[in-house]
Amino acid sequence: MTLTAAAAATAAETHGFLSPTGVEIAFVLVGLATLGAALVTVTTRQLVHAALWLVVALGGLAVEYLLLTAEFIAWVQVLIYVGSVVVLLLFGLMLTKAPIGRSPDADSGNRPVALAVALAAAAALVWVVVDAFRTTWIDLDGPAQGSTDVTGEILFRHWVLPFEALSVLLLAALVGAIVLSRKKKEDER
Repeated sequence: MTLTAAAAATAAETHGFLSPTGVEIAFVLVGLATLGAALVTVTTRQLVHAALWLVVALGGLAVEYLLLTAEFIAWVQVLIYVGSVVVLLLFGLMLTKAPIGRSPDADSGNRPVALAVALAAAAALVWVVVDAFRTTWIDLDGPAQGSTDVTGEILFRHWVLPFEALSVLLLAALVGAIVLSRKKKEDER
């Protein structure tokens, strides 16, 4: 056994739950910042501020993907979600002339019901993910799971229909916002 192999074996033995690495600490800190931004997104009463906090939350997810060495997924997150979806949301807000400041009708008074539904959905999601991946093991000798080859193969073999359906949905939302804004302008004349 060489010196570097012995050092790697010793490092693997000493690394445990109570001695996290720098990447694990960064992952937790970025995750907490992302969670905070997501909470501010859904609790703020100003729509434009909610959209901007959504940018922070989605950017935090992209950083998490980078920390998991899934660079391609991180850039897709930035380009599609931070770049396209949030811009589409902001265009929708501008085209429908949503109020910029605090809006009294942005709160329906159903916060307890919404919180209960959100907690139930989160619990169901955690249960489904834990149950689905309980016995799944990562093949460390195979290709990296975040690589472009593996991601492209999985995306275009198994997820091409939902991917295209999402793009049509986003296009329909943009066209709908334009149609709604044009009807209001014609009514004003």
